[in-house]
Amino acid sequence: MARNIVISGGGTGIGLAAAQAFAADGDQVLLLGRRAEVLEKAGVPGALTRAADLRDPADVRGVARFVAERLGTVDVLVHSAGGNGGLEPEAGGEDALDAVAHDWTVNFRLNTLTSVLLTEALKERLAEPGGRVLFLSSIAAYRGSGSGAYAASKAALHPYAHDLARQLGPRGITVNVVAPGYIEDTDFFGGPIEEARRERLVDETATGRAGTPGDVAATLHWLASPGAGHITSQIIQVNGGAERGH
Repeated sequence: MARNIVISGGGTGIGLAAAQAFAADGDQVLLLGRRAEVLEKAGVPGALTRAADLRDPADVRGVARFVAERLGTVDVLVHSAGGNGGLEPEAGGEDALDAVAHDWTVNFRLNTLTSVLLTEALKERLAEPGGRVLFLSSIAAYRGSGSGAYAASKAALHPYAHDLARQLGPRGITVNVVAPGYIEDTDFFGGPIEEARRERLVDETATGRAGTPGDVAATLHWLASPGAGHITSQIIQVNGGAERGH
């Protein structure tokens, strides 16, 4: 039976790969993202699209109404929206503390608040039993990101997921987190990275290669399957062993 799949950040990268995986099963997929033109060009067969800024409660309320009207029940909720706060517009002025406050606020709104608001808005529409909530974290949540803000904003999803798993477990709903490492073919870095940096990231893995959006999508797809019905409150790392180091 076809399921209803809601994917934030579904127009590019990991979100798009996940959408393609679910659509291949014949599921009804709803793609969410800030840029309507990107969603429309995603090319996922039969997908619905809705442009929304998930940092904005008003936009999230609009998504909730759209879901109620077009889908009714949500079987799988995938949170792929977010990204590198360093690519967002910088704070104005020259005060160092203002810059720090801006950096942390941007990252938490982009990576934490988007997931929390959408989850809370759709929580009562999750299928029971059998509903799935899947968050995207990062290897940075385990070992830092250089500035602290991005890593912290991803790590904040972990306790939220644990709390949510306990809350939704009695309804037969599972909640899990997937934490990727270096993944190529995404917009995370805002463009190609220097070859020396790429080589260093690949060298950190035990598998000797960069990850792909498909690697992460396959993990999300499995966690949403009946075979993963007794897996909840877990953080699954997809990084080729890079978090363990050498």
